[in-house]
Amino acid sequence: MLRGVLLTVDPERPEAATIERAAAILRDGGLVAFPTETVYGLGANALDPAAIARIYAAKGRPATNPLIVHVADVAGARELVASFTAQAEALAAAFWPGPLTLVLPKGARVPDAATAGLPAVGVRVPAHAVALALIRAAGVPVAAPSANRSTELSPVSARHVERSLGDRIDLILDGGPTRVGIESTVVDLTGARPRILRPGVIESAQIQALVGVLDEPPARSDARERGSSANAPQLAPGQMDRHYAPRARLVLARAADPFARELARTARARGEVVGLISLGELELDSDVAVRLPRDPRACAARLYATLHAFDDEGCALVVVEAPPRDAAWDGVRDRLERAATPA
Repeated sequence: MLRGVLLTVDPERPEAATIERAAAILRDGGLVAFPTETVYGLGANALDPAAIARIYAAKGRPATNPLIVHVADVAGARELVASFTAQAEALAAAFWPGPLTLVLPKGARVPDAATAGLPAVGVRVPAHAVALALIRAAGVPVAAPSANRSTELSPVSARHVERSLGDRIDLILDGGPTRVGIESTVVDLTGARPRILRPGVIESAQIQALVGVLDEPPARSDARERGSSANAPQLAPGQMDRHYAPRARLVLARAADPFARELARTARARGEVVGLISLGELELDSDVAVRLPRDPRACAARLYATLHAFDDEGCALVVVEAPPRDAAWDGVRDRLERAATPA
């Protein structure tokens, strides 16, 4: 089987022959990168442990980090879980297809390899014509983490996938840039009360309005311990303390932060390329600067693409204006805090 083949596909009306070629690879145990509304996913047959192992090998992903399983509809999700609860029904009706993953007790069909050995599985229905066509044509649920090396920036274009994994996978479907731009919100429904394991563009208030009071999310210190221990399976993807990271050192700063200005000045004096991502208030001397919208969804849609572009520019340091603390920014803030270089 050829490696690293890239095929362009219409993002709204994907060509049947192209989709069938990709579906055949999945049925044969291969790896296909494809667009979703959030980021590009690296897909394999979720019921095939050997295919799942190829995902982990291609990404260099720790075996403690579970996968999200993508299905075409709610019926597909029900087939994979032991119980599709009333809370799951309410959330699915409101947000599927869309950037929401539900963690539920897994059914017998789901191999332990997909869940890091845990008794729960994350499932979602993506809101992208290419992803849905591929799942339906393959005839199997598709396990699909982001299509990049582990801990690195998630891809929001086929070029990002090709640069990171092009020689490690069988096919890349190029459906253009993604729309949402960061990974799905992950909600754990296995406990006494729902809790958000990974924030995204679907906000906690929207979820709480449907399922009632939420449990507290895992503390960052707990996430750090899970992410650093090879023997501690995580409850969901995105829990590693260092994640979503560009090649450059990334520093979060407030508008009046003198430390960030001094970092940038010193880096430029050493001849390093410095990038700045501002939300409108932070200003400092830099070689490349981008102002992102002061709207959480619009900012999320452009965040990873901007960080990839700064990597292309050879930035050694990227200073990012820290987003507001309100809940609407939880998804963006989570990605930036995990990408930031420890002091």
